[in-house]
Amino acid sequence: MKFLFIFVPLALFLDQFHAIPAGFRFLSAALAIIPLAAAMVRATELISHRTGSTVGGLLNATFGNAPELIISLMALRAGLIEVVKASIVGVILGNLLFVLGLAFLLGGLRFREQVFNRHGARIQRAVLMVAAISIVVPSVFDNFIPPEMMDREDGLNVCVALVLLATYVLSLVFMLKTHPDYFASEDSGDDDSNAASKGMYAAIGYLAVSSAILALMSEILVGSIEETAATLGMSKAFIGVIILALVGGAPESVAAVTVARKNKLDLTMGIAVGSSVQIALFVAPVLVLSSYFMAPRTLNLMVGNAGIMIILLPVLLLSMVISDGRSNWFKGVQLLSVYLLIAIFCYFLPDSPATPFSSAG
Repeated sequence: MKFLFIFVPLALFLDQFHAIPAGFRFLSAALAIIPLAAAMVRATELISHRTGSTVGGLLNATFGNAPELIISLMALRAGLIEVVKASIVGVILGNLLFVLGLAFLLGGLRFREQVFNRHGARIQRAVLMVAAISIVVPSVFDNFIPPEMMDREDGLNVCVALVLLATYVLSLVFMLKTHPDYFASEDSGDDDSNAASKGMYAAIGYLAVSSAILALMSEILVGSIEETAATLGMSKAFIGVIILALVGGAPESVAAVTVARKNKLDLTMGIAVGSSVQIALFVAPVLVLSSYFMAPRTLNLMVGNAGIMIILLPVLLLSMVISDGRSNWFKGVQLLSVYLLIAIFCYFLPDSPATPFSSAG
């Protein structure tokens, strides 16, 4: 992905000339984000080697989804609330259907059957269902209150965000402290402590620089969303659910597929499903609470009836596909087929007040 770094100066250059079509600015910024996100993932991995599994797991939880968080914060500040909702749904959707489906497909073409830890998969599946319910509850509640009682909706919104954050913290305690054997993976031997220490300091600097540049690229990307959507005839739902999610999650996608081809399905599950859990339990509530301080209007978790379907169906399908702890290439085809159907739905969805990511209230 290193050759994509050329798009960083190109995006900065194009951003100075607003006469240039927004599509070029959007594409350049999107391509620039991919290697920056990959650099952040690599830096986080280097730091985790030095700090140990507990702190390393926390770092991966916080920085593994940093590109999606930064992009969403920029969109939040710009007032693109529906785009932020769509990107949250899109990352969960992309990890569960696209990333895992592609990993199952390509891994299954190399190995007739692959196995993974059912205990960890079941727990993550249950946590994902909690996350889905946390979106269903506010969305259903939105259908029962009149516009003059919106303050109750705001109260519910904050309470749901706090419950999700509490669940996230307790899930970390469960995975890293009390029941790490449920998520066991092979560990490599320790590196030389001097080299590891030097590598950690370099990684921290790399992480800081990458984050700063990524924020600039995200601002350019978000600033050109509306014009790009109008020019290319794409709905904001398609850009949020599909484009932004794939851009922010590109490095994780490559990593998940790579380890699946090496027959390490537990690691693939940890990357794909674990990332979705982090987005649902950590990133989403952080964005909700941040909107009260930095956005023109508050972000809520109400996504409408179609949005509920887009969230629930992938979680239910995943539950059926991974229930036996085994994978093959056709399971990958099933996940990818549903992802393609939802992508087509979002592409033809018009931008209107009735979009799946707008509340009825």
